[in-house]
Amino acid sequence: MRTLPLDEPAGVLIKTTCVDYPGLVAGSFFLHGCNLRCPYCYNSALVTPGTGQMNTIRDFFDLMEKRQGILKGIVISGGEPLINPYTPVIIRKAREFGYKVKLDTNGTLPGPLEALLDSEELRPDFIAMDIKTSPGRYGELLCPTQTGLQDASQDFETALKKSAALVSSLPCESREFRTVLVPPLVEKNDIDEMTRILPEDASWQFAQFQNQGCLNPSYNEINPYTDDEARKLVEYARTLIKGARLR
Repeated sequence: MRTLPLDEPAGVLIKTTCVDYPGLVAGSFFLHGCNLRCPYCYNSALVTPGTGQMNTIRDFFDLMEKRQGILKGIVISGGEPLINPYTPVIIRKAREFGYKVKLDTNGTLPGPLEALLDSEELRPDFIAMDIKTSPGRYGELLCPTQTGLQDASQDFETALKKSAALVSSLPCESREFRTVLVPPLVEKNDIDEMTRILPEDASWQFAQFQNQGCLNPSYNEINPYTDDEARKLVEYARTLIKGARLR
């Protein structure tokens, strides 16, 4: 097996977070690389090669070692960590130090997700899966040059349903689904379609769209939903999935 270098730029380190891992003080590493190009993404340095200030995996390992007893969990995010070869490396090291592990994923890659869940060594303790818009609109989230699994002709609904079922195999307190309320992508009819891939007992966490630093600059000109509009959308979602909440 090829040994991965630990001293090369690999992502962005957040030394302490009280919001990324529900109920735990954690450290987060946002790995470079993603199979989607969501126009509202504010982590452009993670999806665009050669941009932004990056940390190394060794930086993260050093943090985990130094902050034992202070941090209780670590979060592996992105980008999309399921396409990154460092993800299992980080999980193994976190286990050595006794940390709980949370994985954030966009849900389009059920194969790698299933491989992690099938491994006692690598199975995350908590998984957060994004539901970005209606499955039929995921073609709007792709880079025009992407092919293969990420081609717009892919049956995203099948992939997302399988990933949601895999995430739902975890206990309720160890999983959640997340949606950013981006006005062009998440409207009432989209919420109807999104519920088709969610379990009835889903914890469905909504967040307001932030129109700053978007990957597609035109999204910086889009006004977020008003608080009242966002509240009404989430209230509607709650009539379909009782665990829908606005963070």
